[in-house]
Amino acid sequence: MHSGITISQSDSRPMYLQIMEQIKQRIALGDWVPGQEIPSIRQLAVELRVSVITIKRAYLELDREGIIVTQHGKGSTVATDPDLSPRLYDQELTEHVDQVARLGELLGHSPEELANRVREAADRLVKEHV
Repeated sequence: MHSGITISQSDSRPMYLQIMEQIKQRIALGDWVPGQEIPSIRQLAVELRVSVITIKRAYLELDREGIIVTQHGKGSTVATDPDLSPRLYDQELTEHVDQVARLGELLGHSPEELANRVREAADRLVKEHV
């Protein structure tokens, strides 16, 4: 089973957080469904060429959050009700808005100009759906 998870060396966040985020995305998008077995700690460590300890930490945190269920000796599966989508989408929106703000600043736009552009984009979407 190939996980499709990648580690970015340019990302300043710890590797275990990158892994957690990508697992959450796979679950939220329905690539990994409730009850599905996910790659073993060792398997994912070999695939990503990282320490078993890094993967173990990511899985431990995901288990604590109720995203996955780990049974000693049996591996890990996606939780039956991970309740991820709204949280993940909100987090992703925040990240995109932060990127817009950084890009706007680089281009010399004021916060008011950025707010107006976002409002205009939202207005266009509303008109498209009417």
